[in-house]
Amino acid sequence: MKKVLVGGCFDLIHYGHIVFLKEARKQGDYLIVALESDDNVKKYKGENRPVHKQSERAEMLRSLRMVDEVIELPPMNSDKEYFDLVKHVLPNVIAITKDDPQTANKKKQAKEIGSKVVVVIHRLEPHSTTRLIEKFEL
Repeated sequence: MKKVLVGGCFDLIHYGHIVFLKEARKQGDYLIVALESDDNVKKYKGENRPVHKQSERAEMLRSLRMVDEVIELPPMNSDKEYFDLVKHVLPNVIAITKDDPQTANKKKQAKEIGSKVVVVIHRLEPHSTTRLIEKFEL
């Protein structure tokens, strides 16, 4: 079985998320989503985020047919913690977007476990949760 790992916040699931997850799933047989904690989403995205708590975001992701497993991450503060997750999952592919800010770390981690990083999509503007929140003044 060829496992694919993706990570993210996935708050207010939108078209860009769906395209990303579909393209990631095409890289293997089993798609695992590492879902950021509420604390980390707040730290990365701002005080009013997430809109949906982690358990709700996880349930929405689990309802998508291309997603096979969701790992609800605890608050993580170091590259080592993320690498421990990668070593536990042992994905064949780590799927990312072109502008993933953690690309260098993910490539290093993939190399260390004999995996590879694949850019599956470029960012699909204007599809972002932040833009949706701004548009609807949530």
